[in-house]
Amino acid sequence: MSAEDWAFLVVGVIGSIAALRLVTSQNVVHAALYLVVTLAMVGATYLIAAAEFIAWVQVLIYVGAIVVLLLFSLMLTRAPIGRETLDNQQRVVAGLVGAGVLAGLAFLIQDQFSGVKIDLAPTRTADVGTSLFRDFVLPFEVVSVLLLAALVGAIVIARKEETPGGPPDRRAPLLGRREGTKEDALP
Repeated sequence: MSAEDWAFLVVGVIGSIAALRLVTSQNVVHAALYLVVTLAMVGATYLIAAAEFIAWVQVLIYVGAIVVLLLFSLMLTRAPIGRETLDNQQRVVAGLVGAGVLAGLAFLIQDQFSGVKIDLAPTRTADVGTSLFRDFVLPFEVVSVLLLAALVGAIVIARKEETPGGPPDRRAPLLGRREGTKEDALP
């Protein structure tokens, strides 16, 4: 095995372990951090395959922007974080579906790469940019609008007032009010 093969093996093992921890983590913030490791290993795989531009795009866009957006939306919406929010009674069904998908994919690709050597051809960054903004501009823009809509939705959810009425500083809490205060008096 060459040094490139060993590097790919190490990156693949680290990425696989991080991906496994991503889907089995009991904390959403920890899962997001495992997502960072998984996506960084995908970028490292691109580096090993001599696709430096795609590797840095992977790191900047996915590791930098998408994970920050995910953490930002978690904190902005005050989403419940922890084991009790992620636990449900459908683990067995989810495990069976996952095992079925894995078996189906393994069946589909079992004889596809037997003995075929894949030669990597160098590609210029200008060719990648031309392909991205000529052939794939519509999916690129659809994803950007989808992310913008997700961010606006997170802000709307976070800014919902708990009770309708006056400004937030004039609302009295329902619990913990002392009796005989000005707020308890009837008009």
